[in-house]
Amino acid sequence: MAMLQQIIDRRLSGKNKSIGNRERFLRRYRSQIREAVREAVSGRGIRNLEQGEDIPLPRRDVSEPVFGHAQGGNREYVHPGNKEYVKGDRIERPQGGGAGGGGGSEASDTGAGNDDFVFHLSKEEFMQVFFEDLALPHLIRTQLAEVPEWKSHRAGLTSDGTPNNLHVVRSMRGALARRIALGGENRRELRRLEALLLHLRARPDAGEGMIAREIRETEARIDELRRTARHVPYIDPIDLRYRSHVRTPVPSAKAVMFCLMDVSGSMDEARKDMSKRFFMLLYLFLTRHYERIDLVFIRHHTQAEEVSEDEFFHATETGGTVVSSALVLMHEIIRARYPSAEWNIYGAQASDGDNWHQDSGRCRKLLAEQILPLVRYYAYVQVAEAEQNLWDEYAQLQESHANFALRKVAEATDIYPVFRDLFKKGGVAA
Repeated sequence: MAMLQQIIDRRLSGKNKSIGNRERFLRRYRSQIREAVREAVSGRGIRNLEQGEDIPLPRRDVSEPVFGHAQGGNREYVHPGNKEYVKGDRIERPQGGGAGGGGGSEASDTGAGNDDFVFHLSKEEFMQVFFEDLALPHLIRTQLAEVPEWKSHRAGLTSDGTPNNLHVVRSMRGALARRIALGGENRRELRRLEALLLHLRARPDAGEGMIAREIRETEARIDELRRTARHVPYIDPIDLRYRSHVRTPVPSAKAVMFCLMDVSGSMDEARKDMSKRFFMLLYLFLTRHYERIDLVFIRHHTQAEEVSEDEFFHATETGGTVVSSALVLMHEIIRARYPSAEWNIYGAQASDGDNWHQDSGRCRKLLAEQILPLVRYYAYVQVAEAEQNLWDEYAQLQESHANFALRKVAEATDIYPVFRDLFKKGGVAA
């Protein structure tokens, strides 16, 4: 009876792809790819930030040495069609140091050009290069989570398990060993009897008396051994081996990031777009690098409000400017839900710096006395070049608080360098 077999390919590389070669290529041209990613990010919008990218690499950077077989030796000959030189003439070196077509991606009037090599980065590879050397500063394990986190790792093989953990190679190896062990003695006996049968049939008196009876007994014994061999199962439940996984508790640091954005009337669409770009980078960075982190989104004009992720990035309400309302709300949320003894608390604020002048001093006081003592790191980004009253007040905090940083962003192209500067790993240049 024919058996229906179904092959399921669970390899990560898929058909006609090589993960190993691709990873080696990414490592070899990491500097060129990183620079191309930075240029690509500066021209993207908020909605299409997290996408793959076609990375053009100059052909001169990906050229490989080529070895060929030359004729060798010293040879003198005149090419066909030569009308200028005869044997023994010395030919001067061409002016300009060489010949050949253009080597760049642009066309020229002296030769054919070569297109740049285009390498497609997937979405995951693009974001990996984008965030590879960033980290939350001063992240420590303040306190283990109330619900312990577990990490699963392999612990050999076991005879019990679920089908998805079946180790096919080890199971088939065990089945083969069992069949060899169970059938070894029978196979040796079968070979002996088959040789004996041939010998008996070759005798002149094979069809007479005792020899004929011995031939029949030998044939019956051979048939019995063959039936026994067919009854040995191809694979038995005792052959099955499963990958064993054990769970071990791992320390888990609980972290929360507060995102504060000014949506007042002084924040025009360009400034709001730059603020959203900054927080989008921050959001992608946090959600990709930290499995357990809470995000709190706060929008403010004259009043502050905790909103959802969608409202934070897409809502359009506006109004006056009272920055302290967002800081007060942040402090209330920390006291209610995120005690500093149990959580690593971070804050990021974006504004154009234009604030009600009597409120800026209060903002500095709120940060210095209530918020900065509770947080690991607080970053302020001003999406305007001109210094405003809020910038002047915040600048005083940077001198006395190591966990506070402020930067300016004048154009969309400045967002990525500023973001990297604020969240770079220790010892890594921005």
